[in-house]
Amino acid sequence: MERDKIIVKTSIIGILTNIVLVIFKITVGLFVNSIAIILDGINNLSDVLSSTVTIIGTKLARKAPDKEHPYGHGRIEYFSAVIIAVIILLAGVMALKESIEKIINPLNADYSLLSMIIIVVAIFTKYFLGSYVKKKGNEVNSSSLVASGTDAHMDVILSLSTLVAAIINYIWNIGIEGYIGIIISIVILRSSFSILKESVNSILGVRVDSTISKKVKSRLMEFDEVLGVSDLNIHNYGPLNLVGSVHIQVRSDMTAEEIHIITRKMTYVIYKEFGISMIIGIYASNENGEFDDMKNKLISISKDYEHALQIHGFYVDKKTSNVYFDIIISFDADNKKVIKHSIIDKMKELYPEYNYNVMIDMDITD
Repeated sequence: MERDKIIVKTSIIGILTNIVLVIFKITVGLFVNSIAIILDGINNLSDVLSSTVTIIGTKLARKAPDKEHPYGHGRIEYFSAVIIAVIILLAGVMALKESIEKIINPLNADYSLLSMIIIVVAIFTKYFLGSYVKKKGNEVNSSSLVASGTDAHMDVILSLSTLVAAIINYIWNIGIEGYIGIIISIVILRSSFSILKESVNSILGVRVDSTISKKVKSRLMEFDEVLGVSDLNIHNYGPLNLVGSVHIQVRSDMTAEEIHIITRKMTYVIYKEFGISMIIGIYASNENGEFDDMKNKLISISKDYEHALQIHGFYVDKKTSNVYFDIIISFDADNKKVIKHSIIDKMKELYPEYNYNVMIDMDITD
């Protein structure tokens, strides 16, 4: 698969580049007795581990679906990003520990012009590597590559701080390495928490991007038979595996064959244009606007409740005198059932001859 090849190739380039940087930085750091350069090199070593994890995660994520994992193994990519975040976190903790010890027991570094030139070369190398990795990550929608690219750009800032410490030491013979090391540690830790938060959110599931949800709904509404779209859910089982469900409202007099044909068309279009495997449910709509006044009254009543965001799926079964509709209630509502029953009670006052069957929906997508 082309996406996998790009991820693996990019990760290998990152591994080889970082190995060279690790060798140079740690060697120079030991030679000039610089804790800042050594920590910078160790941080590059964590990048080698991160890229290795990315390759392994990509390979595992492409395993075919099986009985235990019918939606595939795509979310392993998110888990690999968590591992990368933990590696960065451990590097940050170790850097913080070493920096504090450097402040308590200072040892004078002996920077040379050559050592500073190597740091400058490392800065430019890391910047271009990070830009390349992040660009490829965005191109193939790989959270692990994006995380690695972001971490590489963090390393540029760290190396710049190391360069500042070297210049100050070289010109004025003032040692601030321990303090620079603490700054480096804080930046590393902050980066790890940011990547960890984003990765965990991907595993837990987050709200679908508003642009995508609105485009999907808008595309479904382009079909003449569709009178309304609601209850859109899109689940992510990996960057390339999206599964969704939605309700469409159609005329109550449509035949099963007509509904079959139109839903088949829609599932094909949504998969082709958005890459989403969509399950489509049906809500019926009363014909000829017979109950429009009742529906409008219901919508008007719901507007009295701040947390009642939308009414949809409205249908009146004349034979059984049952009224059906769903209410989307905000997550901020303290008691959703109270809102639901209050709206029903007001409808019963106006239309006591009907029974009300109401479902509470969550505010899942825009």
